[in-house]
Amino acid sequence: MKLGALIACSSELGQLDVVGITDNSKKVRDGFVFVDTHNNPQYVADAVKNGAVALVLENKANFKNEIVVKNCVNAYAEMSANWFNNPAKSLKLIGVTGTNGKTTITYLLKEILEKSGKKVGVIGTIQNVINGEAFETLNTTPDAFELNRLFSLMRDNDCEYVIIEVSSHALALGRVEGLWFDTAVFTNLTQDHLDYHENMENYYLAKKKLFSMCDNAVVSIDNDYGKRLFDEIDCNKVSVSADSEADYIAKSINLFSSGVSYKLFTDKINHISLKIPGKFTVSNSLCAIAVADFLGVEKEITVKALAEFRGVKGRAEVLENTKDFTVIIDYAHTPDGLKNILKTFKACAKNRLIVLFGCGGDRDKTKRSLMGEIASIYADYLIITSDNPRTEDPKSIISDILKGVPKYKSHKVIENRLDAIKFALSFAEKDDIIVLAGKGHETYQIIGKEKIHFDEREVVKNCLS
Repeated sequence: MKLGALIACSSELGQLDVVGITDNSKKVRDGFVFVDTHNNPQYVADAVKNGAVALVLENKANFKNEIVVKNCVNAYAEMSANWFNNPAKSLKLIGVTGTNGKTTITYLLKEILEKSGKKVGVIGTIQNVINGEAFETLNTTPDAFELNRLFSLMRDNDCEYVIIEVSSHALALGRVEGLWFDTAVFTNLTQDHLDYHENMENYYLAKKKLFSMCDNAVVSIDNDYGKRLFDEIDCNKVSVSADSEADYIAKSINLFSSGVSYKLFTDKINHISLKIPGKFTVSNSLCAIAVADFLGVEKEITVKALAEFRGVKGRAEVLENTKDFTVIIDYAHTPDGLKNILKTFKACAKNRLIVLFGCGGDRDKTKRSLMGEIASIYADYLIITSDNPRTEDPKSIISDILKGVPKYKSHKVIENRLDAIKFALSFAEKDDIIVLAGKGHETYQIIGKEKIHFDEREVVKNCLS
């Protein structure tokens, strides 16, 4: 491809043949264009050394073939779209953002749209999906080039809709620059990622960016940040709530160990039921229903799709076993996420609620003691272990968690997660519920810089057999 087809430049530069584009200097090969989105002179030097045929920069580097732009992030997004012939223009994009609930909502919407006969793509935490075929994912929201590559595959496979989990990192780093969303969803905002955003205000403002890039907005107002966002955005918008007056209100809510049911009040009353437990399921489904209405899906199809939905891997996932106790896997890795899942199963536990969890290394340290405190409130017995320690000492992470655990609380520290799960299963009695929190859909542990295979479904199955 000619450089001029990717970005505005002189006629001479425009005739350069380009074999690839990247903003990662390590990926540069002969014939690549390097876009300096990090504004780092060392990366520029590395890119030249690795064979870059041209550079896109915000500051001159005195390289023969360079293009100076005001914003490299925007330039990279534009070039990535041009490389794949602007695939997003052929798709209707639905973006879901918030601390918790993103993955479940994307899969609820996938179920609803497919039941209405639409071809759907999904980009998110667990995997990327194109017409039912799954592909591995590395980030919740990929960078601009990978995102456009996925869009092109979805366009070529005749997808009409793409449902995207839009992370705060993606918004802050400009991974979704240049995109326009048919509908954007806000679920909630609770403490997470403060190692990156530094404070909740920055975290909120990153999320808010999505709502300057959409035609329609669905906002849960069951939290203060949702109420604030709803008041501050100007696009076509609806509110949803399981607690207060809103455009979409859930009333007569019934919570069971096997799911939820409620009456939906909009222009008329609909009876909604889902096979996913927890009040958070009510909020998630309200968001999905409101989006489906914006997209013109018949309400009967939406209600039927929700009733038939079997849940999402690693989200309140009940593992089959032949014992007389229950084992739940959930991705809860934030204070609010942990509180939601434990409150749900505490309410339906016939005997003890045994909780096993840890916290990730090289991430927000301030939430660790909070999660220890929350687990102590709901658990009858608490097992504190390792999660993804990364380059931190697991003992140090556990020590931070223990600061929130009262000394009188029945608990046990077992650093090795495999040994901790073995203990939990051997310790369980009739009618106990064991919640393994933090890993969810993940099939690995990150210890040091190494990713090691670790699937809790396999661990539980092997231990119980």
